[in-house]
Amino acid sequence: MNVQTKTWVSIGPLTEIPRQGARCVKNGDMSIAVFRTSHDQIFALEDKCPHKNGPLSQGIVHDGCVTCPLHNWVISLETGAAQGADVGQTTTFEIKIEDGNVLLAL
Repeated sequence: MNVQTKTWVSIGPLTEIPRQGARCVKNGDMSIAVFRTSHDQIFALEDKCPHKNGPLSQGIVHDGCVTCPLHNWVISLETGAAQGADVGQTTTFEIKIEDGNVLLAL
């Protein structure tokens, strides 16, 4: 059985991510957007809308979702799935807060 272990990487304090905003982290060629809601929940998605690869990190965070700035697709921060009639999904990453620091699973 091949078991893949997670590597938790510290990306800095929660306070460095603006409320209802995002911060980007590079993982090789991939950019990961780390979002913070108005209630200090955090989520991590590949910074690429499933529609036309728009930069989700530049979108508007609202109601547990982010709206892509290119064509207004609404993406769930929890699942990465497009909402409403749109179909598609972006990659999600596990994330947690320990002692005020944000840790991302890679």
